[in-house]
Amino acid sequence: MSAPETVDRWVEAHHGELVGVRRHLHAHPELGFVERETTAFLERQLRQVGLTPRRLPNGTGLVCDVGSGGPVVVLRADIDALPLPDLKDVPYRSTREGMCHACGHDVHTTVLLGVAQALAELDALPGTVRAVFQPAEEQVPGGGLEVVRSGVLEGATRAFALHCDPSVPVGRVGLRTGSITAACDRLEVTLTGPGGHTARPQLTVDLVHALGRVVTEVPGLLSRQVDPRAAMSLVWGAVTAGVAANAIPETGQLRGTVRVLDRDVWDGAEELVRRLIRQVGEASGAEVDVDYVRGVPPVVNDPRGVALLRSAALETVGSENVMLSPQSMGGEDFGWFAEVLPIALARLGTHGGGAPLDLHRGTFDVDERAIGVGVRLLARTALQALAADAQQPVPARS
Repeated sequence: MSAPETVDRWVEAHHGELVGVRRHLHAHPELGFVERETTAFLERQLRQVGLTPRRLPNGTGLVCDVGSGGPVVVLRADIDALPLPDLKDVPYRSTREGMCHACGHDVHTTVLLGVAQALAELDALPGTVRAVFQPAEEQVPGGGLEVVRSGVLEGATRAFALHCDPSVPVGRVGLRTGSITAACDRLEVTLTGPGGHTARPQLTVDLVHALGRVVTEVPGLLSRQVDPRAAMSLVWGAVTAGVAANAIPETGQLRGTVRVLDRDVWDGAEELVRRLIRQVGEASGAEVDVDYVRGVPPVVNDPRGVALLRSAALETVGSENVMLSPQSMGGEDFGWFAEVLPIALARLGTHGGGAPLDLHRGTFDVDERAIGVGVRLLARTALQALAADAQQPVPARS
């Protein structure tokens, strides 16, 4: 029996256990860098099949090698939850107030655990599969950067990951070469002035007007400063100023995100955004303070990695179920892995019918048949990547 056939049989035999793992994780979410129980649970599961996981330096998250010698291929899953209430009425609803796996990380983690357990059943591998259970994907800066700094990616040839897509039916896989997600930075702007009476705005700095100019003018100016193909976007999520209708406030704040699909444009985004905000704010007479936090780079899928995912997907779900994934302006810190090695991320369909349950909402849930699809897809991808890299090694990065 071939290795992929062995994986398929393993998935079929252990489907119920995989669903149980996913539901356990869903019911016991933990936030970034405090995923202690999650880490210990995964550690036990891996040791039960004879594997030897080791913890990442910060104490949460794991690295676990399956096989030894030969080329090394990395598979990555994120293990943290979001600070959101679980609004579903299901047996596996979150037992922790204000925490919920609303982005599918419980599925990602279960899939990677299943891949490691299934591959551990094989007599031999054409190399080493390094499973990385990453903490704190939802934080900025997050766990992806910590993984890079830990050195566990050194010596590997490439890395793969999956992300749930609730807009895609279960049994389908989305692929895309190049940027599949955007860089995402956080921005907080504070404007200050002397304050005053709304009857005499000419005697002070009309701070609300100044805020309004920054809100409306800066995104428009950005669109004229950056190549539109980079898809740079500044969107404000919060505006705060004043308490009384007849008083001009002394201070006001804006909070938002800057997103961009082009890696090179992202490198210059902070300087450009700071300059434009100061120009607009100071033109109204306000003092301007900009707190700009660089978040995550875009996930730029390597063509060879996507080709390997596509080959595995064709075997797993058939050509009729492999689709072109649209670009997303959402952030994903798997992009940091590309600082070290080529990466490729695929979209895993999780929609099982009815209205799609969108990510980052307390109602989010998945069709659990997607778990088996994910295990089979990632296992096949790893096996094909190891075989290909053994025949034609990937050149080392300078």
